[in-house]
Amino acid sequence: MNAFSDPQAVARYVDGPPRMVPGYVALQRMAMLLLAERAADDGRILVLGAGGGLEMKVLAEAHPYWRIDGVDPSAAMLDLARQTLGPSAKSVVLHEGLIDVAPLGPYDGATCILTLHFLARQERLRTLRELHGRLRSGAPLVVAHFSFPQEPDERNLWLSRYAAFAVASGMEPVQMAKARAGISESLPILSPREDEELLRAAGFSDVTMFYMGFTFRGWVAYA
Repeated sequence: MNAFSDPQAVARYVDGPPRMVPGYVALQRMAMLLLAERAADDGRILVLGAGGGLEMKVLAEAHPYWRIDGVDPSAAMLDLARQTLGPSAKSVVLHEGLIDVAPLGPYDGATCILTLHFLARQERLRTLRELHGRLRSGAPLVVAHFSFPQEPDERNLWLSRYAAFAVASGMEPVQMAKARAGISESLPILSPREDEELLRAAGFSDVTMFYMGFTFRGWVAYA
């Protein structure tokens, strides 16, 4: 079963990222600040991979007049997002599906956090192009996901560090051993160089890395 359709896994989701992603809370805050550099007080923001609602809650609480569209393929995760958002849900519209269901915009900024590493290279490029087409000229896109060297020895080392960080943050060692194996086998992770190349191939410019936390990297780029 897909973890994002498993009710128990969905219920536990909000506890996972802060334990498994180094600097997760700061990453969300940085994403908000990068958007705010160019988005007006009443700006329109697109969040791709909105399930759970953690990221949208940060954006909506910091900028209550932003109008946010959140897109996610999992109905269960969108239900969790509604719960997480609470009163902030009034500024958010949720859409079930992939990038294709997102309104055409134009948006003043977009985020895609902990999402692109689920997509194979061609689908990732297509998704980035669709995001680019929905942004105003010069609007920022903030992305962050698994991205680390893919040579076999380095790949294994970084995955071990990922699991070790999560265990040190309170995750169960057996659970993280399974997660590490699943990630290694199933996620189409790219190297940082490949990720930057895809952003440029999708039409983005001024691609700049702003975040690195063990196996995770984050970039801001402009339409």
